[in-house]
Amino acid sequence: MSISTLKRAAVAVAVLGVVGVGGAVAVKQNAAVAAVATPAAVTTAPAAVPAPTMTLPDFSVIAAHNGPAVVNINVTGSTKTAYDGGGQQGRNDQFADDPFYEFFRRFQQGQQGGQRGQRAQPTHGLGSGFIISSDGIILTNAHVVRDASEVVVKLTDRREFRAKVLGSDPQSDVAVLKIDANNLPVVPLAKGNDLKVGEWVLAIGSPYGLDNTVTAGVVSAKGRSLPDGNVPFIQTDVAVNPGNSGGPLFNTRGEVVGINSQIYSQTGGYQGLSFAIPIDVANKIKNQIVATGKVVHAKLGVTVQEVNQGFADSFNLATPEGALISNVERGGPADKAGLKAGDVILALNGQKIVSSVDLPSMVGLSTPGEKITLDVWRQGKPVQIAATLGNAKDKVVAQDDGPVDQASAKLRLGLSLRQLDAAERRESGIASGLLIQDAGGAAANAGVQPGDVLLSVNGRPVNSVEQVRDVVGKAGKSVALLIQRGDDKIFIPVRLG
Repeated sequence: MSISTLKRAAVAVAVLGVVGVGGAVAVKQNAAVAAVATPAAVTTAPAAVPAPTMTLPDFSVIAAHNGPAVVNINVTGSTKTAYDGGGQQGRNDQFADDPFYEFFRRFQQGQQGGQRGQRAQPTHGLGSGFIISSDGIILTNAHVVRDASEVVVKLTDRREFRAKVLGSDPQSDVAVLKIDANNLPVVPLAKGNDLKVGEWVLAIGSPYGLDNTVTAGVVSAKGRSLPDGNVPFIQTDVAVNPGNSGGPLFNTRGEVVGINSQIYSQTGGYQGLSFAIPIDVANKIKNQIVATGKVVHAKLGVTVQEVNQGFADSFNLATPEGALISNVERGGPADKAGLKAGDVILALNGQKIVSSVDLPSMVGLSTPGEKITLDVWRQGKPVQIAATLGNAKDKVVAQDDGPVDQASAKLRLGLSLRQLDAAERRESGIASGLLIQDAGGAAANAGVQPGDVLLSVNGRPVNSVEQVRDVVGKAGKSVALLIQRGDDKIFIPVRLG
């Protein structure tokens, strides 16, 4: 199957988790040697206490017991590719990297009438999966079965079954398959989220088509965020390669704790970083697919940024934690709940938000209509806000707020500001704020640019130079500027001299 890519050529691959039953690390501490009495006049070195000895886990029991429930997935399908009238497939031949390739391809296209179109290109891929129900329910990755026209599941006893894709969710990269069979071996799923960093884990899968390959390692990190992902991945150093995608990751009790999904690589092969979808996340997706055949994600309707030390200083936060709201969707759930740009969300339903990526993960895996409680830091004070989550597919149209007068001045920040005129507000869709005509000093050093629109300072909306001067005059070591640049809203921390 096609291999998902991460930033800088990261390759998404499925990894089978290896279980280690009874393989918990054993630590043996020899009893301390009894102290021997010596005359007071005689000095002796203290008796050396032997270092604790450790034994590695034995994964053989887990591999033997759970291996039969791990399957090989063979996928055939097609994908559309561009081609020109000369029958040459667009940018898919051995000369595609030649700097003159595109020039000559277009020249040839012009000579042949410029006919362009799309054709179906056959695809073939391999992946892994694991049986979670004796009547044939199988979990794997969504990218394993993407664009599939036929999915064949092969068991360890060499039986093969055509599988039906009950549903898949690209956002979480989870898919559910069903084969027509009964009394199948199954793997147990871990309950709760008690996996620890440093804990031994095992993967079973089919790297490069090599069935039931077992690899082992440790949990390197939890709650890891990846580009374009809303899943709090488990990071491990378990060796996984193309073909492992969709396989289980086991703890030493033989329970599945994750679905091996991606690797970070600059070569296309394993380089020590692999990532698995937590099984509690996968189970939520599976339940929706089995019940309805589709997956619905919730949304709060905010854009968030990471809280760094500069922002923590600007908002008087004790530590640089939480999700800083840079934009609130008009008419969305957050707007209706009263959330504002400049608020810092510190917890959702009591669950602490350390990094800004924690919030999208928590919200995206919730259910539309679910009521939540947010712990928010607003203008130096903690507040609690109740919100009802919306449907991620719902779109809200922004509205204009009306005119603002003009003014202009040079500030301590090094900014030359003026209010937007009516034409600028109509063209940009920005109802209020101050246009940055020139940027210098501390603001320019922080990355503020002429043409940006200043919306707020330290979470306080600003529509006049006097408001900006007032907030900056009361600020400490730094201020946080909410800037609109094109269609994006971003916070920029500016350290004051």
